[in-house]
Amino acid sequence: MKLFIQNMVSLRCKMMVKSELERLHIAYSQIDLGEVILEKPLTQQHRSQLRESLHLSGLELMDDKKALLIEKIVNIIIEAVHYADELPKVNFSDFLSEKLQHNYHYLAEIFSKTKGITIEHFIILHKVEKIKELIIYDELNLTEISYKMHYSSVSHLSKQFKKITGLTPTFFKNLPHRQRTNLEDL
Repeated sequence: MKLFIQNMVSLRCKMMVKSELERLHIAYSQIDLGEVILEKPLTQQHRSQLRESLHLSGLELMDDKKALLIEKIVNIIIEAVHYADELPKVNFSDFLSEKLQHNYHYLAEIFSKTKGITIEHFIILHKVEKIKELIIYDELNLTEISYKMHYSSVSHLSKQFKKITGLTPTFFKNLPHRQRTNLEDL
């Protein structure tokens, strides 16, 4: 049985969900961002207890099919941008359509109506956060970062970075206190 959990966007969230499942003695076989595979169906009592404990941590057990689909879109984007070794080689629209087995226009429409932001802008926000992380780690130069993040050039990366942050990547790199946004807040 699968459970879908809203706002589960980081490894810390996964650890918290694991802890709650173990505390409630709920057997599971796998925990991924936004999704838990249980070994057997939940009782109403366990569902209620889990819903309550997740809610206290800012997470929500999801039941609505459209909300589940939105959460899957969010988790696929976060996984691809922040945790995969490499971004998909295809357009995100094709990538999402293939992963979710839905027409991209349908996905884009319900995402925009629900989140108040386009999928494309959501992806850009996450790419900029990943770029900030790569700049802070200081292991790659901007050319290498632009290649890794699938930008056509450093100029394209810089324009998008400045449009979102108001700063150039170089200016950001030279700041004494560089700030990143929590993934949960994007």
